[in-house]
Amino acid sequence: MIYEEYGDKHAPLLVFIHGGGVGGWMWDKQIEYFSKYHCIVPTLQGHGDRSDENTFSIRENAIELIDLIKEKGTGKYIHIVGFSIGAQICLEMIHLAPTLITTAVINSATVIPMKFVNALIAPTIKTTFPLIKNKSFAKLQAKQLYMDGEYFERYYKESLKMKAATLVEILKENMSYSLPDNLSESTTRILVTVGGKEKGLLLKSAKKIVDCHKKTEMQIIPNIGHGFPIANPQLFNEIVEEMIKR
Repeated sequence: MIYEEYGDKHAPLLVFIHGGGVGGWMWDKQIEYFSKYHCIVPTLQGHGDRSDENTFSIRENAIELIDLIKEKGTGKYIHIVGFSIGAQICLEMIHLAPTLITTAVINSATVIPMKFVNALIAPTIKTTFPLIKNKSFAKLQAKQLYMDGEYFERYYKESLKMKAATLVEILKENMSYSLPDNLSESTTRILVTVGGKEKGLLLKSAKKIVDCHKKTEMQIIPNIGHGFPIANPQLFNEIVEEMIKR
């Protein structure tokens, strides 16, 4: 596990889990805001300094993070925040360690599998992967995540590092993930956030999470697509802070 550590190591633990195809740098505004907390920002399998890895597994990432939290968070309140596939990893962590985590903020997680798409992923990536190295194409992709501004160069650098095999695994994991059966047994308080402009599948997924866990709340953020922490970091930070203080 590769991670960055910030803030007060005696304070409650706050773990930020990035999305697929980006990196821990997407949480820069959160790290600055939550400087009084003990913040940890991990690098997921196949990303950044772990780009030599060819595989990606939501479950394996979750296990790595649970082990890290047990090492760093003994006797502390533990809060986790995840974006996109990072949010799916949060749900998997709650599934595997139902009493470990105090609160979780789940931003833009898909929990309705699209298994029929899996067969198309590998051939599609094989055809389109060279486009990732094209800067103009990368800017179009980055714009969908609100990363076409100050974050673009880091986003583009991250894209150049990633292997095609890793990208295939990330997409397969993302599109086949389903809600864990035992989520309702967890003691974790969950806040689900989703952008009002996001795809219907994400809105349906958010409602499905709420329906299966009595300690879950949901906020739909108007006029926001996929990338709330980047699009409006101040509002995102305030929502996270309110959740963990309660």
